[in-house]
Amino acid sequence: MKRRVVVTGLGAVTPIGNTVEEFWSGIREGKVGIGPITKFDASEYKVQIAAEVKDFVAKERMDFKAAKRMEPFSQYAVAAAKEAFEDSGIDISKEDAYRAGVIVGSGIGSLQVVEQNYTKIVEKGPSRVNPLMVPLMISNMAAGNVSIQLGLKGKCTNVVTACASGTNCIGDAFRAIQYDDADIMVAGGTESCICPTGVAGFSGLTALSTSTDPMRASIPFDKDRNGFVLGEGAGIVVLEELEHAKKRGAKIYAELAGYGSTGDAYHITSPQEDGEGAGMAMKIAMKEAGVAPEQIDYINAHGTSTHHNDLFETRAIKYALGDAAKDVAVNSTKSMIGHLLGAAGGVEFIVCVKSIQDGFIHKTAGSIEAEKDCDLNYTFGSPIEKDVNYVLTNSLGFGGHNATLLVKKYQ
Repeated sequence: MKRRVVVTGLGAVTPIGNTVEEFWSGIREGKVGIGPITKFDASEYKVQIAAEVKDFVAKERMDFKAAKRMEPFSQYAVAAAKEAFEDSGIDISKEDAYRAGVIVGSGIGSLQVVEQNYTKIVEKGPSRVNPLMVPLMISNMAAGNVSIQLGLKGKCTNVVTACASGTNCIGDAFRAIQYDDADIMVAGGTESCICPTGVAGFSGLTALSTSTDPMRASIPFDKDRNGFVLGEGAGIVVLEELEHAKKRGAKIYAELAGYGSTGDAYHITSPQEDGEGAGMAMKIAMKEAGVAPEQIDYINAHGTSTHHNDLFETRAIKYALGDAAKDVAVNSTKSMIGHLLGAAGGVEFIVCVKSIQDGFIHKTAGSIEAEKDCDLNYTFGSPIEKDVNYVLTNSLGFGGHNATLLVKKYQ
């Protein structure tokens, strides 16, 4: 018998706020965190805007010596995980540390370390490479550093499924608790690759928006959309087995009730055109949770602002919900914070939890007029205030990775 899983802690580092409180305040205000790239000279690049994390000082959020041995993607993960763990009120000294684990993913890890050390190899020779190059670079080090910093000795893994990484990590952490591998899991995603290689690489795919107007660059489902905006940050949550949480008198934000994960088996970058793969992930999540399409109040869409994603995800929602699709509120958090790649699912999961708490569904900022074939309620213009009981959140990654989580009001 599967055990029930609840959310008891939240932590975030984002382009519109470096704590959950700041981030959610920005979401409610419709704040857009997109602007000119400052992390390197992008004057020769086709794309010159991104959604950067601002005013983040690692030594204020963690041990200074430890921070020096982490790249930004790991620093963001540790900062967000510390916030989530403190928010949960868990005292690890009173817990079995082998029953508390970590699943935190990053789609890419550190491209910056590769750039820096390749330059050293070319200019000064291979002996000048940073001895810590590999542990700074590899994507599992976010999970490793979180485990070290919080003293969590249980299952410690990372899922790398491109832009679905954060959602798959939370889903796999959910499974670990359901099937008694753990009582507590710290899970989510992190990313930081606003650097020459990252911007050039995604530009080469023609995946990035070439807009120079930050307010009209990330415009999911809009007829004028022309690509996504690269973002960075981390979204980490604490999941806990229900009885374990109740026994210690935990604050419970919401219940995680369903998880669907599928593969398109179609194309290395394009989603399946009819939306069946992503639609099946939603159906699986709803079936596990015992929730009918008519009960879904809100879908936090992957909504990248690329032509293919938004059109095919619209088809996926119709495939999954049928006639109920026309009545559900759909939005995209990426309209405000850009696309955080492996961190997107973690941050957007937090939005879903806060939406349930506050009865608030944010607007899809910047988007004005939907494409003809994108014909759902994408929450353009203004937010929606209503009771929110059941939410789906979607993440779709290069390679055909589809992941959906169903979050519900805890009762």
